[in-house]
Amino acid sequence: MSTATVTATQWAIDPTHSEVSFKVKHLVISTVTGNFKSFEGGAESTSDDFQGAEISFDAHISSIDTNQSDRDNHLKSADFFDAEKYPKMSFNGVLEGDKLVGELTIKDVTKTVELSADFGGIVQDPYGQTKAGFELEGKISRKEFGLIWNAVTEAGSIVVSDQVRILANIQIVKQ
Repeated sequence: MSTATVTATQWAIDPTHSEVSFKVKHLVISTVTGNFKSFEGGAESTSDDFQGAEISFDAHISSIDTNQSDRDNHLKSADFFDAEKYPKMSFNGVLEGDKLVGELTIKDVTKTVELSADFGGIVQDPYGQTKAGFELEGKISRKEFGLIWNAVTEAGSIVVSDQVRILANIQIVKQ
């Protein structure tokens, strides 16, 4: 009878080699890109391929950057994220095959989301740290998370699309 136990490896996001962004249609004719400049999280894995790994992530809403300060301030306001009341967006999930499935919380709303996950592999950097990389992508309905502000142009076009693309390039470091 074996009493072997599996030890989980802890990994933390390397923020200097990671980025988290979103894209949303504006006036139905072009796309606006934004980034979260401040975030943290990691993974707990029992295998080198990260299958079944538990993933956690928090983004600081006050760090939104769309390269336009008036728009950033509007996104941080109660019309959208309400950063003062809800300072973080959180995700907790599990890697299943090429999908990352979990619970995303924005404001006070939690929904199950699925992101495609492309595992780039594991390498040792020149400083002896073991690192792994992932590219993640998915779509959410912003209105389902209470981000309902919108306007309509004179011609009837909506100003901000409901659908938001989430893109993340994440490098994690073994702890």
